[in-house]
Amino acid sequence: MTSLRPPPRSTSLRLRVSAPAEPPLTGHLPLTDAPGVPDPIEVTSRYLTRGGRPWFPVSGEFHYTRYPAGEWEEELLKMKAGGVTAVASYVIWIHHEETEGRIRFDGDRDLRRFARLCARHGLDLIPRIGPWSHAEVRNGGLPDWLLTRACTPRTDDPAYLEPVRTWFEAIAGQLSGLDRAHGGPVVAIQIENELYDQPGHLLTLKRMAQAAGLSAPLWTSTAWGGVQLPPGELLPLYGGYPETFWTEADGGWPDTCRKHFFFTHQRDDEGIGADLRPTPVRGADPTDSADSAARFPWVTCELGGGMAVSYHRRPRVEAADVGALGLTKIGCGSVWQGYYMFHGGTNPLGERTTLQESHATGYPNDLPVRTYDFQAPLGEYGQYRPSYDELRLQHLLLADFGSLLAPMESFLPARQPSGQDDRDTLRWAVRASADSGFLFVNNHQPHEELPAHPDTSFTVEFPAGPALTFPSTPVTVPTGAYFCWPLRLDVGGLRLDWATAQPVCTVVDDGDGDGRTVLVLAATEGVPVELALDARTLTSVRAPSGACVTLDDRVLITGLRPGTDALVEVDTADGERVGLLVLDARTARTAYKGVAWGAERLVLCEAGAGVVFDEHARDGQGELRVHGPAGATSFAVLPAPPRPPVVKGAYVRESADGVFTRYRVTGDGREPRPVLRAAEAVLVRAVGPAPEPVTGVRGRASAPADEHYDTTAAEYAITVPDGLPLTGTLLRVHWSGDVARAYVGDTLVADQFHSGRVWDIALDRLPAFALRGEGLRLRVLPRAADARVYVPEGAQGTPSTEGASDAGGAVVAVGRVEWVMTRTWVVGEG
Repeated sequence: MTSLRPPPRSTSLRLRVSAPAEPPLTGHLPLTDAPGVPDPIEVTSRYLTRGGRPWFPVSGEFHYTRYPAGEWEEELLKMKAGGVTAVASYVIWIHHEETEGRIRFDGDRDLRRFARLCARHGLDLIPRIGPWSHAEVRNGGLPDWLLTRACTPRTDDPAYLEPVRTWFEAIAGQLSGLDRAHGGPVVAIQIENELYDQPGHLLTLKRMAQAAGLSAPLWTSTAWGGVQLPPGELLPLYGGYPETFWTEADGGWPDTCRKHFFFTHQRDDEGIGADLRPTPVRGADPTDSADSAARFPWVTCELGGGMAVSYHRRPRVEAADVGALGLTKIGCGSVWQGYYMFHGGTNPLGERTTLQESHATGYPNDLPVRTYDFQAPLGEYGQYRPSYDELRLQHLLLADFGSLLAPMESFLPARQPSGQDDRDTLRWAVRASADSGFLFVNNHQPHEELPAHPDTSFTVEFPAGPALTFPSTPVTVPTGAYFCWPLRLDVGGLRLDWATAQPVCTVVDDGDGDGRTVLVLAATEGVPVELALDARTLTSVRAPSGACVTLDDRVLITGLRPGTDALVEVDTADGERVGLLVLDARTARTAYKGVAWGAERLVLCEAGAGVVFDEHARDGQGELRVHGPAGATSFAVLPAPPRPPVVKGAYVRESADGVFTRYRVTGDGREPRPVLRAAEAVLVRAVGPAPEPVTGVRGRASAPADEHYDTTAAEYAITVPDGLPLTGTLLRVHWSGDVARAYVGDTLVADQFHSGRVWDIALDRLPAFALRGEGLRLRVLPRAADARVYVPEGAQGTPSTEGASDAGGAVVAVGRVEWVMTRTWVVGEG
């Protein structure tokens, strides 16, 4: 790691909030909701509204055709518990009509069932109907048979539009009656994808979709890469990723990714999709002009929830990369957080071909045949990732305070980083109204550590109120920290002038029958907690022992030790009671909020586990489900339910955990199964020489051909023990090499390109009869020393593996192998 010199000491960083020159434009775009809906969606020039209130949506991408239909509902509930309010999904043409004239909406292709599940659980739906999707799919989603026709795809060629019209009509049939006019979930429809230079064709596609019967208040288009859109017809949506798989193997960390970790008002990312454009598109563009920014709010659809891996470039994305990027975009001015991907998946096996993007179909990147995990917050098999916790913490804030944030403009300090190589200037911004707002700070970026900033305080000047200088004692902004602090936030009549902790959510704690509103905050690790209350809005304050309360025209609370018992109780001047609960950073990342036992509750779950709230279960009585380790687990609730909950097939022990009530689930009385259980991988064929490097499109390295897996790959046999449950069990493989595939019999069931990450395979996705009888076979190929492949630093070999080497010295090994067992605990009303 490069040594970093500390930045110069600063007593106060200053920013002036200016009054808006004029109110936002309304009614200026031909984007209208269905008549008579109870919560009409409208678009202003700065934000969106729903039911007349500012609206801050959170959308997450989940491809239903890449996931088993029987598991859709639970995964949608996981997304909802993660703060997603709208589910986006490509409707991938080749997945539905691989054979011309046979359009399939059965099984995992059942778009209508997927849409109805979204509606059932209060999730909006955004179908991205193409016809070209990209999505790392063969031909970008266009069927092979279409490309054999004498037509020019992605243009107004009538020979192309004819089958597109049939395809749009099929989609419309699936979504019939699920539009807003009929109380359905479809709030937006995306036309095409990444088409930057044909506004006329985009308008043709929109008109065709409308003629087919598709309807939504919002019609959208991706807007990166210098896009040209038909004026006013499509809402431009933006993106930004922490890493890329589509750039060159030796290109380093792209500048187009680096810029997303700075606060800026530039919306476009010219790097997304640049590998598929004939020439780079740089500089100013219509959607990023001052005129466009004055007409459209800043909406995103592809903030990187992770990143795919290609054969030639295999980036690794960490949870902090995802969290810092997301929070920075809010500070920049985003009014719609949209993630790609939020949930990973698996490419279906095609009837005629494999369905991944590859050199074989003329694309510049070779992708794995099966896996589309994307390192997403929810993985290929629904695994909870740390990035899910990072984003959920932000989405809880947006759920309760998004209506405040959405109308607030973004303001940048006069002293900003001098360029993308400036790692010394603190990166910060403020979203503000006339007299209140939120401070955003980001001191994290991938690959290059940013220095700590000692003795830091901030001064924010408002146009309709006195300036705030905070905290009272300067603090150190730690390396890697990113956070949002409130400025003059009203909580139940109490004014919180500032807090050096991030708002999470509010919850009503009526345990004493007084209906106290509790603001939950997350401490910033390494920063002392300070709460500053406007003394005019309160009559009394009670703080935990050890905290210091200074009384003046402002009540200052310091010395608070964050945790489940760090509750400050306030009686307001209006006669209300308010609580301020400051959780430590780690505990805050285990927080969920949802309806359980007839009321909204805050639930703390163990790290690595997760909670879903199902209001429709048990004949509408609702239940809470905890997905966690197969052994003992626990969860804590505020406010506690009126009666201790009952966990199906388990014993529950109750105890106090600060202001929460904790319930420990101890299993069904028998010895709990271990969460991890050793498996055995037996080498049955030694590795041969590494395949000779082959290059494809643009001279990029191509994935090894299929025949190498049958001849030179090391092969390992894994037997599934009798009695091992298939449901809820992953095979976790620690391995090294270049590429690996898993087979049951002759069927390819999973694959991965080596990037230093563990390889998970869900047993319940595999053919059970053959799996029990034949077990799994893992085939691993070595990588040639001169292959032009980027692998993250430190991932060339896996320390936990010991295995064979080919004649060239390339390490190939399957090392530690284990069964990872999880369980779903069904929690009902006591």
